[in-house]
Amino acid sequence: MSVLDAMILAQRARDRLFTALAAGGFAEFGTGSRILLPTRISGAQHMSIGAGVLIGAGSWLIVPQQREPGPNIVLGDRVRINTTSISAVHRVELEEGVAIARGCYISDHSHGFADPDIPIRDQLIDRVAPVLIRRGAWLGQNVVVLPGVTIGRGSVVGANSVVRSDVPDRTVVAGIPARVIRELP
Repeated sequence: MSVLDAMILAQRARDRLFTALAAGGFAEFGTGSRILLPTRISGAQHMSIGAGVLIGAGSWLIVPQQREPGPNIVLGDRVRINTTSISAVHRVELEEGVAIARGCYISDHSHGFADPDIPIRDQLIDRVAPVLIRRGAWLGQNVVVLPGVTIGRGSVVGANSVVRSDVPDRTVVAGIPARVIRELP
């Protein structure tokens, strides 16, 4: 066994230990789910994680404040996220089998920016609306999903797209803003 192989085994053991210790802090945490470090998690008690979920290294799950009773972030069975940021004050739900590529950002709210005398980061949260990503959808790299969006079952969102309106089932969308490119059989 090489030094690299030993380091990879040690890293996997560390991730298994962290997952086992962290699981009890969530509202629900399904069997076979894994959290790969480093990952930032804030408000785990307001999150439900299904079975067989992979939360990839570099991901950030946050419930900065609760506007609605939780769970506020719901990851269904077999969801895979990779260096993904999800922020929810109402509800962000990813149904079973959703796949999220690297660098995606999903939020059910945004910062207000109406008052020019207050830095944007200090203004109240604005435009709160739930986000739902339906079963089997796939988001390509660097996709941004804005508040109030539903992405349909089995849909594909092309890399670097900004989704600001609903996506029908079994379609491919891409662009800024994302638009339907084609329908899938």
